[in-house]
Amino acid sequence: MCPGLLSNTCFVPTFMLGPKAAEIRQMFTAIAHRYDFLNHLLSLNIDRIWRRKAVQILKEPLGQSNALCLDLCCGTGDLSFAMRACGVARVVGSDFSHTMLQRNQEKIRQCGLESSIFIVEADALSLPFKSDSFDGLAIAFGLRNLESVSAGLMEMHRVLKPGGKLVVLEFSRLTHPLLDRAFQFYFLNILPKIGAVFSNHPSAYSYLPASVLQFPNQEQLKGILGECGFQNVSYRNLSAGIAAIHYGEKTSNQP
Repeated sequence: MCPGLLSNTCFVPTFMLGPKAAEIRQMFTAIAHRYDFLNHLLSLNIDRIWRRKAVQILKEPLGQSNALCLDLCCGTGDLSFAMRACGVARVVGSDFSHTMLQRNQEKIRQCGLESSIFIVEADALSLPFKSDSFDGLAIAFGLRNLESVSAGLMEMHRVLKPGGKLVVLEFSRLTHPLLDRAFQFYFLNILPKIGAVFSNHPSAYSYLPASVLQFPNQEQLKGILGECGFQNVSYRNLSAGIAAIHYGEKTSNQP
């Protein structure tokens, strides 16, 4: 475990990123100051409900009172706070954006949670944690941003304890054709313009729908989780499939 957890914050020395990851980190750095506001505005606050549902699924198998969970690609920490609110004892939040983690740290201090939420700056494809470290792991709206989805999932499998649970909350595909048409119009034409105005970043919220359209659908992602070593994989659609929660278990150390 990163020794910096003793002091609540651990900024890992220089780590190399691939070209996609470096570009995405630069984008998140630019929009960090408006990230929380825009998340809640553009989703009409439904993202808060989605996170709570994801944490409820994560929390189900965590019987021990001192459970340690990883919030991967944690950003400004909304999922970490949802974990604590649901009773997860200790949370490590990890992200590769220093600026996002600074805002996360400010929120932790404001809430007085320095003794239960810890921050580690790291690349999700090369985590600075020992194998079999965490009782549970959740990632919200971060998997599609990884340089390699499969490599990221295998790294998640590595740091989970046998018996540990993975929960992935991510945008997905709507299951109703008419709703899908209406949402796609909003997602592709309205959301990017609102995001550009409020974030002062011309392309960040155009990247969002583009990345979602390129990401595997529900069944495809379920298959990838199985290929990366997770067992008992399933998913639940949220808001007719605008987002989905995928979950699975690590039953052994074999990927």
